[in-house]
Amino acid sequence: MLLLHSVCALLLLAPRYSSAEDDPTEPQRNPCANWMGGAPGYPGHNGLPGRDGKEGKDGEKGERGQPGVPGQKGEAGEHGPPGAEGPRGFPGARGEMGESPFLQRSAFSMGLTGRVPTPNVPIRFTKVFYNEQRHYDDSTGKFSCHVKGLYLFTYHLTVYIKDVKVGLYKNSKPIMFTFDQFQSNNVDQASGTILLHLDVGDEVWLQVYGDEFGGIYGDNLNDSSFSGILLYPSQTSN
Repeated sequence: MLLLHSVCALLLLAPRYSSAEDDPTEPQRNPCANWMGGAPGYPGHNGLPGRDGKEGKDGEKGERGQPGVPGQKGEAGEHGPPGAEGPRGFPGARGEMGESPFLQRSAFSMGLTGRVPTPNVPIRFTKVFYNEQRHYDDSTGKFSCHVKGLYLFTYHLTVYIKDVKVGLYKNSKPIMFTFDQFQSNNVDQASGTILLHLDVGDEVWLQVYGDEFGGIYGDNLNDSSFSGILLYPSQTSN
């Protein structure tokens, strides 16, 4: 027993040699370590620190990928507050004046080319001074109203050889008369003027009144005329 203790003591005191095959990371074992409770082993040591991953270099930039599918359209945002008023622009060029819808025309002025042989029928004035709208019909001797409104009618008649009594008619009803008694060896004038309000379709004309009154005539030196003009059209005219 004493001999065994001596051997173990010598082993503990002797230096530890390891072969190249021994693992330096493994603690060395003593054959007497477990004898009588064993002696404490040698403490281990920390391993070498690992490499820092930050030392790696950035790789090359990859190719650009294909564009993705467009997403769904979002809802419209709320209207923002109105902006400040901008500066006033320059005035535009003045346009041409348009024609009023109530500016309508109707007028005529006709002359007589010979004697009036037939009484009690419209006198046909066939010499045209003005009849642009053709509202006076020289085939009937009547003026027809195409524009509702206020009209002025005038007539100036040369009287020769016989007395004259002429009437102005509206729709077969005499409105006014003019009488001139012929004086021998003279040429007289019979005239009249009247304002009439007409509706569309009304007719106005002159005619000799009575068989014995037929002294109206006209020639190259003496004109007998009948005229009419629209003074003020009604706004309700057609």
